[in-house]
Order: sequence, then C-alpha cells, then structure tokens
Amino acid sequence: MPLLLLLILLAVQFGIWAHTVHVAQATAAEALSAARLDGATAADGQARAQAVRQQLGPHTLADAHIQITRGPDTVTVQVTGTAPRVVPLPFLHLPVRAHAAGPVERFRPNTVPTTP
Repeated sequence: MPLLLLLILLAVQFGIWAHTVHVAQATAAEALSAARLDGATAADGQARAQAVRQQLGPHTLADAHIQITRGPDTVTVQVTGTAPRVVPLPFLHLPVRAHAAGPVERFRPNTVPTTP
C-alpha cells in the first residue's frame, strides 16, 4: 500500500511539474510580447511577466527569476524557478526553465516610390 501511494504521488508530482513548465513558458512569451514592442523597455516586459504570474498563481513557480535582455535588434527572456513539491523527499528538486526570443519591432514607413 505505501508503494502504491508513492506511485500515485509521483504521478501527481509529474503533473504539477508539467503545469509549472507551461506557466514558465506562458510568462516568457508574454514578457517577450511586451518587451519587443516599438518604444518598449525591458521593464515593460518585467511588469507584464509579474502580472501574468499573479494571474496564473504566484506560488505555482517557486523561486522565480525572470531575466529580460533587450538589445537594439533582439529581445531575450529567460524564466527559471522550481516546481512545488508534493512528494516530501528532500533530494527531489524539480527545476523549471523557459526561454523566449524575438526581434524588436520597429516602425518602417512605406518607402515604395510612386510613379508619376
């Protein structure tokens, strides 16, 4: 019976870890969308990431660290943390990482020459 209970808890633990990975991916994608806008900053992406974490549950991704790098042409978002533990094993550490990157959006006026 204890072995069966442990197997059930391990299955639940895997489900929670998978959910936490999806939360990290959604946070990274939303932060990227906010930080890559024309005129936006890395702080805009950071604010959006925190808002998404509050909506999805701030305790879902424990020890969350969100790093946003906005260069002249690209934006990179790195989200790291750990999944909550269900199985009370001291050596069980479930890291979560998500990465998103994309180009910075720029306004480019239409430069097609008009024919006289």
